[in-house]
Amino acid sequence: MSARPVEIICAACGADTLIRREPVYDGFRKAGERLVCVSCGHVYPCEEEVPFKTDKKPAVFGAEDRPETIRVFTDDERGGTCRLCRHYVKNPFVQRCGLHGKPVEATDFCGDFAPRPAPKPPPADEPPRTA
Repeated sequence: MSARPVEIICAACGADTLIRREPVYDGFRKAGERLVCVSCGHVYPCEEEVPFKTDKKPAVFGAEDRPETIRVFTDDERGGTCRLCRHYVKNPFVQRCGLHGKPVEATDFCGDFAPRPAPKPPPADEPPRTA
């Protein structure tokens, strides 16, 4: 169910107000809805005659007014961190470089960076493992 607009500019009183949808019953069955102005109580006969407000706001700034995108890292810097290296060893207590044997942080950089190999897909005849 899509949300219907509720803000109107009333044709009867001219107020910038809301519209209330009141159910209309035929016995115990809902037969329809009445559309009523909250400010003055004017009843609109159908939804097509209700002057709904448009949500379109005036465009004050154009595309040339937007700031240019700031790039802090180049692509080669972003890929050279220790957490993406094949020698990075995760441990709950300390992370280590498997090549140099020293403690490192995930965001450290190293001149000996080697990208981690892509994971191999499981064989087609083997069912997938569940944890």
